[in-house]
Amino acid sequence: MLNSQGFDLWADGYDQSVGLSEEKGTYPFAGYKDVLNKIYIDILSSAKKTVLDIGFGTATLTAKLYERGCEIYGQDFSRKMLEIAQPKMPRAKLYCGDFAKGLVEPLTRQKYDAIIATYSLHHLTDAQKVDFIHGLLPLLNDHGCVYLGDVAFATRAELQKCRELSGDEWDDDEIYLVYEELRKAFPKMTFERMSYCSGVLCLEK
Repeated sequence: MLNSQGFDLWADGYDQSVGLSEEKGTYPFAGYKDVLNKIYIDILSSAKKTVLDIGFGTATLTAKLYERGCEIYGQDFSRKMLEIAQPKMPRAKLYCGDFAKGLVEPLTRQKYDAIIATYSLHHLTDAQKVDFIHGLLPLLNDHGCVYLGDVAFATRAELQKCRELSGDEWDDDEIYLVYEELRKAFPKMTFERMSYCSGVLCLEK
């Protein structure tokens, strides 16, 4: 599993690595642009203007929201990612910290219209994901929404099929979102498939 130092080393080539996989339509980033576009359009078509990005990376998505007037907050455990993202969004309030250990204290004092996590929560176990999402809901304004965009599957069977197709490319250190299982903890959660290995899960307060 990549730690913060691993992501620091990967930061400069991250977008290129994603792009190669996305263009080929292969695991793990098939549908990546569709995932981000779905969240982008949904936020801008609503009143969701205060946005928290968990694991913002190089700010591919949040920089676009920032340009459209959204107030951006974020946390990432890579100092290098923060150094790349901050100049794109000078007024954004970005913090470095491992979200597996919780959000940094300044972010817990704020309320958000939208909380997004794209290609980041797969570093948490299934149990940690449930606890983490439960912890996000009190930070939402009324009618606010949590958006999870990632390698994701409607069912465990679909995940297993993708794993078999991916062979040696499959990353056993990453724990992907399975809608049918998360829905047991969050009955109001919805899922929209973006590719054979990606999707967006939404949970409105």
